[in-house]
Amino acid sequence: MEKQAFFFIDDVIWVMRDLTRERPKSLFDNAFMKMLKKGHDDYGMTVQLNLFYRTDFFYGNDEFTLAEMTDAYKAEFEENSNWLRLAFHAKQEFPDYPYVNATYDDVKANYETIVGEIKRFAGEKSVSPAICPHWLPISKAGCRALADCGVKFVTPSVGETKEYTGDESVLPYGHAMRLLHNRQPETKLFARRTRDTRIASSICAYNHISDEQKAEIYGKNTSIYDEEVGLSFKIFGGGPTLNLNTVETMTETLAKLNGNQFIGTATHEQYFYPDYFNYQPDYAEKYYALGKILKEYGYRFITVDEMK
Repeated sequence: MEKQAFFFIDDVIWVMRDLTRERPKSLFDNAFMKMLKKGHDDYGMTVQLNLFYRTDFFYGNDEFTLAEMTDAYKAEFEENSNWLRLAFHAKQEFPDYPYVNATYDDVKANYETIVGEIKRFAGEKSVSPAICPHWLPISKAGCRALADCGVKFVTPSVGETKEYTGDESVLPYGHAMRLLHNRQPETKLFARRTRDTRIASSICAYNHISDEQKAEIYGKNTSIYDEEVGLSFKIFGGGPTLNLNTVETMTETLAKLNGNQFIGTATHEQYFYPDYFNYQPDYAEKYYALGKILKEYGYRFITVDEMK
């Protein structure tokens, strides 16, 4: 049995801004992209970048949107699409849980806007049909919209669900308002298994599976097809999220997962940047360590085309 790995990065937008404004000669002269390419060249890593449409005014009014993204690197994106893919994530970073109670039309419009721009500046071959919605939950209507747009896989949340009693204190950061606004029948609470204990109490929507369903697919390159919406729920992650780990804790977790047929791991873009308030100077070190460890364990990084 071949051992396979998958890696993705959420919340991507700043690198697109920098490429557009700085115009390096090559796509991989940019520091972030150069890091990704080194991981591919040295360890065979494949990478999926999940894109925001625009920067968020939370960080200031210097707005950048994908509509401004240069197409100067389109040929390079296409040439590297065998290991580097781009995908829809959300319109912007805030609010949290943007699609938990979303309408069909809103999700379809956001998806078509982002993917339309990806095709323009990176080519159709760069588009991934595997979606990790921002904060994970997406409504049933939203899932149908994604399926109608050609999406094949959406990653789910996992765990025992419970009904919301009206007690706002059970959710952090004012998330109760996100749960209640335009609330759909499938929107509930669940206990998230995460190193970030601040969000242990979280919201789930239609793309949620039980622990029993997780047991059927976790650690395997397989998924659960949902006939009602016409797409599959696949656990892209399950391995260590790099920005929530040190090299040491990541190494320990990967050692425990070694032997699984499939290991998915992720991180978030913003922790790479020194001007981000939660900057992690070991960002690249953790990325390279991930590739090195999994290569030594005999894992081959796969592209979304090899997902089942």
